Amino acid sequence: MSLVLETKSINKHFHNPVDFHVLKDISFGIEKGEFVSIMGKSGCGKSTLLYILSTMDTNYTGELFLGGDKVTDRDHDELARIRNAEIGFVFQFHYLLPEFSVLDNVMLPARKLGKKSPSAIREAAMAKLDLLGIASEAQKKASMISGGQKQRVAIARALINDPIIIMGDEPTGNLDSKNSENVFDIFKDLSHSQDLSLLVVTHDRDFAEKTDRIITMEDGKIISHGK
Repeated sequence: MSLVLETKSINKHFHNPVDFHVLKDISFGIEKGEFVSIMGKSGCGKSTLLYILSTMDTNYTGELFLGGDKVTDRDHDELARIRNAEIGFVFQFHYLLPEFSVLDNVMLPARKLGKKSPSAIREAAMAKLDLLGIASEAQKKASMISGGQKQRVAIARALINDPIIIMGDEPTGNLDSKNSENVFDIFKDLSHSQDLSLLVVTHDRDFAEKTDRIITMEDGKIISHGK
């Protein structure tokens, strides 16, 4: 079994205004190519957990492993590099830069990582747009395309550095049912054709039930690891 992401006994407290134990002894793993959703009522700790898993919150106890390497206790700069290289993010809101072209938006994380030449980055970005069926929109400003297309661009951007895992925070929360279905189909295809792991926080029961496994949270604890 090849674990792309693993947590061991993660606990987190908020201390203001009083001590609140928000995550309690969170231990689980995500296998290579597995498509997993996290569900639970608002306030159960889903987004807080995702923030820790994405290495953006380091104020916790326990251990976090990415690609078999322990990332807990790494310094800020090293975590930023790991995050950009290993993790792709897709949010409820696409966060595209409206005045930039679709292509420029997709290229941004690769330019930041700085591992490829400008021409190689451009080629990779076009390949990701092609994979998502929107290469024809590459030169349009991001403000000029539809909501469903914007989320496809956001997915292409998440894929540009060939991450080992995609993390989504309500990635279909802002879409109608047809576009939600399209995003699910894209994710499912990525998990199968690219052997890519996906971990998605969602309130959408229909979406979650089609994933490989549902991790259910309640009051800061995992109460079910799913299938």
